[in-house]
Amino acid sequence: MKLHERKVLLLGATGGIGQEVARELYACGARVIEAGRHISREPDVVSVALDLSSDDLAAQLEAISSEHPDIDTVIHCAGQNSFGSIEATRLDEIDRLLSVNLRSAIVLARHFVPRMKKQTHSSLVFVGSTFGHIGFPGFTTYCASKAGLKGFTEALRRELADTSIDIQYIAPRATLTAMNNTAVTEMNKALGTAMDPPEKVARAIIRSMERHQVRTCLGWPERFFVFMNSLLPRLVDQSLRKQLPVIRKFLKQEMSS
Repeated sequence: MKLHERKVLLLGATGGIGQEVARELYACGARVIEAGRHISREPDVVSVALDLSSDDLAAQLEAISSEHPDIDTVIHCAGQNSFGSIEATRLDEIDRLLSVNLRSAIVLARHFVPRMKKQTHSSLVFVGSTFGHIGFPGFTTYCASKAGLKGFTEALRRELADTSIDIQYIAPRATLTAMNNTAVTEMNKALGTAMDPPEKVARAIIRSMERHQVRTCLGWPERFFVFMNSLLPRLVDQSLRKQLPVIRKFLKQEMSS
């Protein structure tokens, strides 16, 4: 199915990568429903309210499906980040990250899979992170949520292998969005970590969708480190240990801010 033939529910369309994905989809001629905590006031935008951290997320999805029963593509491009040491991480922060980054994806699939099984072709697209493949100091809870998302999408893809539903997972590397605060941006500069502009990531997501790629990791040398971390994690341990003094410097700045 070509993008211009799709009706897409896009989560996270109001900022960062999601906003750029929306622009790419509009340019391709797709029908887009933008989902977020607040409904857009733009006259030409179809939007629905959706709070991914809410306990009644399932009921909200039911309401959206009732209004738009012909949704055939869902892109989970919403997420939240947290930079800080584990001992400084609040309990409500842990709950928020796990709820938005992981639980919402599971609830989303639970809702749409039975509906999509009745369609000729459909897609569930999940935007993860390189940090779902490589645990990084200062992002313990975020890494846990994204590693969970990676494992969930892998299991879901295998569970639905004999259906017409595409399960696609895209893992960007560090991206220049508001989700990364000043400390994270400055730390990445100090470590020499490249940060992609969101429009570049959006184009890669669209390209992955068009090619029906089941799993895509973006960026070099990040893809190499993902490969090495799966084979020889101790080598990656040693590499990251050398970076700890720099990382701890910015962790202290974050705690004092």
